[in-house]
Amino acid sequence: MEKLIDRSELAERVALALRRSPVATLLGPRQCGKTTLARKIAAQRGATWFDLEDPRSARRLEEPMTALESLTGLVVIDEAQLQPALFPVLRVLADRKPLPARFLLLGSASPDLMRDTAETLAGRVELVEMTGFSLAEAGPAGMRSLWLRGGFPRSWLAEDDDASTAWRENFIQTFLERDLRRFGVQVPATTLRRFWSMVAHYHGQIWNASELGRSLGEAHTTVKRHLEILTGALVVRQLPPWFENLGKRQVKSPKIYLRDSGLLHSLLGLVSWDELESHPKLGAAWEGFALEEILRVTGGRDAYFWATQSGAELDLLLFWRGRRVGVEFKYGDAPGLTKSMMIAREDLKLDRLLVVYPGRERISLRENVEVVPLAEMPAILRSMRPVRGG
Repeated sequence: MEKLIDRSELAERVALALRRSPVATLLGPRQCGKTTLARKIAAQRGATWFDLEDPRSARRLEEPMTALESLTGLVVIDEAQLQPALFPVLRVLADRKPLPARFLLLGSASPDLMRDTAETLAGRVELVEMTGFSLAEAGPAGMRSLWLRGGFPRSWLAEDDDASTAWRENFIQTFLERDLRRFGVQVPATTLRRFWSMVAHYHGQIWNASELGRSLGEAHTTVKRHLEILTGALVVRQLPPWFENLGKRQVKSPKIYLRDSGLLHSLLGLVSWDELESHPKLGAAWEGFALEEILRVTGGRDAYFWATQSGAELDLLLFWRGRRVGVEFKYGDAPGLTKSMMIAREDLKLDRLLVVYPGRERISLRENVEVVPLAEMPAILRSMRPVRGG
């Protein structure tokens, strides 16, 4: 069933990365569809394929220079993080002139893999981040189920909500007990499960290491390390604060989100739509879901939130194509303009302020301030032409 979902936009991003760089890395959590997508790309290009979870491929790459030096065209290496000795060899192969082969690496997101690619292959590699299905891929009619179940293919495509929940519970257990240990993480799975569940209850809130540490009975430095582990594995997002000289006391700690809405709901114990809609975290759950959809388009490099100690805040500040774009997330039928939005608009000198909601109609509130459906946000962002010098 997963093959029926059109992921051509993501495939084009991979193709573009391979045109621009000798090495591209498709990075994402396990089970998000990396191998399925890469096999389609490989079939179209007649690629050579190595899967380092397959003992036969692993043996072939025990001497990586010997195995790879003579290959031409596209070479795909799945689960590349399992053999760190590959990266220095790829650096040498990527510097050849002319370039007989380009390499596509697939990897389950981990701090080690991102460090190896960033340090060893600096200037030679382009990272393409991949998560589960997007709203564009699922279609607007699938928004409710995508939000409830999350974007992991087997979770979203499950036959019913109970089956989806069972898959996610199994994913969480396997991720904590097996995957993180393969990345060298030695923290007990039960400890990380408690921490991850606690983060779910803080979803959409400002990070406070001391408060979480007290709740878990651990030092703030320890919980910060836990957070970095889950962030590096691409299951938690830290949205950094924006602050500038405004003459106001501004928040300087990040906000934290679980990146997949289905995993968030599992860790909160939510199975059905009725349970989600009546839960106190409904608004925060919508905020995180919509945030991830927008950052699929813009990327996370120039994305922030803004807040002052006096209570004014902006959910998302994007520096996008030379503009300052403010985004607020509201779960309601007809969101209005608030005092906090007006303060953010004036203090941050926003070029545009967009209020994202789950409805279907666009509503103008005043000049350059508009309520827009989430499904239309990718098109709105892409339609903004770059400002000269931006």
